[in-house]
Amino acid sequence: MKDFLAEFKVLTSYPKHIVLLLSRLAVAYGFTMPALMKVHDIDATAKWFESYGIPFAHLTGILVSGIETAGIVMLTLGLFTRFISILLACVMLGAIAFVHWQNGFSVANNGFEIPLYYLIFLMIFASFGPGKYSIDHFVFKEGYDA
Repeated sequence: MKDFLAEFKVLTSYPKHIVLLLSRLAVAYGFTMPALMKVHDIDATAKWFESYGIPFAHLTGILVSGIETAGIVMLTLGLFTRFISILLACVMLGAIAFVHWQNGFSVANNGFEIPLYYLIFLMIFASFGPGKYSIDHFVFKEGYDA
């Protein structure tokens, strides 16, 4: 049984870099529409943030839209993945705290379910890196083997 488990571990480790790549691409895609909507009309974003009681709404809107837009590019390329994942995780924590928490967990009620899933994936990227199929791997080799 011990040999079987060891072989199974090796076998299931082969696709990890492809899984990390596909996960990065899926998360980047998930940020695309929200980021573009924020960037497209930053004043409307600031008003929306104000309605939720988010402090410094205009500045926060600019920061959030900038982080999300940079996140799309950086996650897609696998560039400074750990750094941008932490910044995006902070955005998700803010979204959970200010927008979704009061609606409960369920996505059907605009709850924090989806932002929580994004947060978990971002923490995986911050912890394990982007994998072998990334610019980070080619530039920083060490620490990005996942």
